[in-house]
Amino acid sequence: MKLSPILVFFLFVQLLSAQIQDKVDFVRAEVLIEPTPSENRINGSVTYQFDVIEDVGSIYLDAVDLEFSSVSLDEAKIDYDYNGKKLTIKKKLKKGDNHRLKLDYVAKPKQTVYFLGWKDNVRYNEQVWTQGQGKYTSYWLPSFDDMTEKVEFDLRITTRKDLAVIANGKLINGGENWNDNFTWIFDMRKPMSSYLLGFVIGNFEKETIRSTSGVPIELYYEPKDSLKVEPTYRYTKQIFDFLENEIGVAYPWQNYKQVPVQDFLYAGMENTTCTIFSNQYVIDSTAFVDKNYVNVNAHELAHQWFGNLVTETSSEHHWLHEGFATFYAYLAEKDIFGEDYYYWQLLETANALQRFSGDDGGEALRNPNAGSLTFYEKGAWALVMLQNKVGEEAFKKGIQNYLNKYAFKNVTIPNLIEELEMVSNTNLDDFEKLWLENPDFPYEHVLSFLKEKNSSIKTYFELKNRMTEKPENIEKILKRAWAKIKSNQLKENLVLDYGDKLSVDFLGDIIKSEGLKVRQAIILSQNKISGELQTYIEGLLKDESYTTLEAALYRLWTDFPQNRSKYLNETDGITGFPNKNIRLLWLTLALVSPEYNPGAKPLYFDELSGYTGSEHHFETRLLAFQYLNNIGGFTDTTLKNLVESCNHHVWHFKKSAREILNDFLQSEGNTARIKSLYPLLSQQEKQYLEKTLGE
Repeated sequence: MKLSPILVFFLFVQLLSAQIQDKVDFVRAEVLIEPTPSENRINGSVTYQFDVIEDVGSIYLDAVDLEFSSVSLDEAKIDYDYNGKKLTIKKKLKKGDNHRLKLDYVAKPKQTVYFLGWKDNVRYNEQVWTQGQGKYTSYWLPSFDDMTEKVEFDLRITTRKDLAVIANGKLINGGENWNDNFTWIFDMRKPMSSYLLGFVIGNFEKETIRSTSGVPIELYYEPKDSLKVEPTYRYTKQIFDFLENEIGVAYPWQNYKQVPVQDFLYAGMENTTCTIFSNQYVIDSTAFVDKNYVNVNAHELAHQWFGNLVTETSSEHHWLHEGFATFYAYLAEKDIFGEDYYYWQLLETANALQRFSGDDGGEALRNPNAGSLTFYEKGAWALVMLQNKVGEEAFKKGIQNYLNKYAFKNVTIPNLIEELEMVSNTNLDDFEKLWLENPDFPYEHVLSFLKEKNSSIKTYFELKNRMTEKPENIEKILKRAWAKIKSNQLKENLVLDYGDKLSVDFLGDIIKSEGLKVRQAIILSQNKISGELQTYIEGLLKDESYTTLEAALYRLWTDFPQNRSKYLNETDGITGFPNKNIRLLWLTLALVSPEYNPGAKPLYFDELSGYTGSEHHFETRLLAFQYLNNIGGFTDTTLKNLVESCNHHVWHFKKSAREILNDFLQSEGNTARIKSLYPLLSQQEKQYLEKTLGE
């Protein structure tokens, strides 16, 4: 792959830096931190043990915007240089020596550590959590942005006694009482890259299960969610056992924990032994049908081998993390939900990759700047085809050799290819050119593979071809084929594609005889509900699916205004997914239905407006802002909440909030309304508004 001159220079600088730091080996870190959440502050101390591999004149650590009160080497204070990003100690150290470096500091991190709920006066929703993906742990701990520096990190975290602390490693019984605080002590036994450090502080309880191999698996939850533990963590033991067996290498750490947190930046993060994930996956059994934690659960667990046990040297090799985690997560879902589910999911991702490749030319898997769709989904597809090329037995053996050989080390793509070529006696040059270096997605290639592997996908394309040739016979073709179709995935996709072209009688028969997801496809395929179909769609309001119910309520309310009160009465009190999708829709529809409970409208409005507050999840807040904007319902309080959201730590929520604010400011008089809020705003919020208003 040809690299740009800028990228070549960047890699050269990184290489020089790594060469200098490679002269020492940081082996162990003893970390003590005491967060003060009300001040977004951490008092910290870390002691590193390191060995000198070659004579060296200086050592450094990455440390972003920290305040150091003391730095000592082997118990003696030592001078250091600090530029706000790196701390450098210039001292001649001799090969073969080992040393202890101790740093005392204060961190006020602007990212990586997030303090939520400490200023909203809502008891027991306080949380502190980290997200250090890539190279951001240095915002709260002097450490190493370079993933090739692997250290055994042992953590001590001091906080209020009534809060739980979850972090990397094994919690050691005991601890130290400090007045109203308690110090939690965690022991790691193996080295890891510092970006995989993570901790959570909050009001949590846990259930502990064990894998068949005996590994403790701790499942955390907030006390209010005790009834959601089973559906949230459903299949966890099966996933763990499957991955250990399928990968063929024992889980490499002493335990495993999963913790759901508020307003997490992503779906989940695979900190070593301690996955942190979004509490939007804390769901009931009804939500499980449409939105569950199974894929994220399996993906983050697979990272404990691919990313944590063996770690890329640089982003050019990021496929070795995300492609593998996505691939093994799909295999775990195949084990749970069956082959049909697996192959249809692969088809869905292939279609997404084809659209992306067609619009923007695609991205090569070895492109260090590629996006998530490439690293995750194209990466998974590359492994599907690699396994198919070398055979399942050789693939599994090659992966075992790769993981065992490079355990607790860093890897490149050639390391993997070498192991697979060796066990399979296959030259993989053509594979690398097609899947790793080619920016395009070989759609026709994978389509042939899917049709060969899955009969329902083959039938799907055969039917589509016939209906394209004779569009006037769509229903006749489907009716003839329908009774012979055994795949619910096939039926669901056919209805999604052609549901708006089918007769009421045929749709009615489907609603009466087919499963939940096929019935759901009917309401999702309809642009307008006819009077003849009305009764059938009304029946969908009783389906145990929040996606179906939301779509049916909105469609019926829109298309049959004379029955709005009836539909609202039937769905009153239903919350929906964790983002409260149905309740927020219901409140909005109730407010704009003049005839519906006019005396209760102030209560409905207060409830809808209340969901814009910072104590709620950003997904809930965004829905509430969007609905209030649509009905012209912003009050001074909700506008203040909107301005506050424009500086939120979740970038896509921040972006959406700014777009809503800009839309609001287009109307006459609204700029004055926003300016009147200035006395209620923080300095950061005022600065953003001044910039937005051009002042």
